[in-house]
Amino acid sequence: MFSKEESKRIRQEFWTSFGKAYPRKWLLYNTKIKDVSLKFTFTTKKAEVSIDIEPWDDLIREYYYDKLVSLKNLLTTDYIADIIYDPTYELDNGKIISRVYCQLHEVSIHNKNSWQQTMEFLYTKMDLLETFFIEYKDFIKD
Repeated sequence: MFSKEESKRIRQEFWTSFGKAYPRKWLLYNTKIKDVSLKFTFTTKKAEVSIDIEPWDDLIREYYYDKLVSLKNLLTTDYIADIIYDPTYELDNGKIISRVYCQLHEVSIHNKNSWQQTMEFLYTKMDLLETFFIEYKDFIKD
C-alpha cells in the first residue's frame, strides 16, 4: 500500500509523463456544451476514456445522453467498437452521471509496468472519442 502522499506523487508523475509522451491540447472540459466533458481516468484498477454528462438537472442529462444513444451505431462502427453506454454511472463519490466510455482493465496507476500500455490506450481512444465528438458536437448540442 502507498501513503496518500506517495499515491498523489505517483499520479502526478504518471500524468506528467503522459503529457510529455503525448504532447497535445485535449478538448476535455472545453466542449462548449455545459455539463458535457471528455475525461481521462486512471485508477489502481482500470483506465477509462469517457464522455461524461453531469448536469444538476436529470432532464438535461437524459437529453444529452439520448443524443449520444442516437449516434451509437456511428460511434461503434466508425470510431470505437467497444464503447459502453451507461445512463446511470455511479462515480466514486456516489454521484450518478451518464457516461459513454471505454475501459482498459488490469492496469494500475501504482504499477509503472502498466503505464506504457495505459498511455497508448488513453491516447488512442481519446483521439477517436474527441474526433467523434467534434464531428457530431452540433447535433449533440442542439
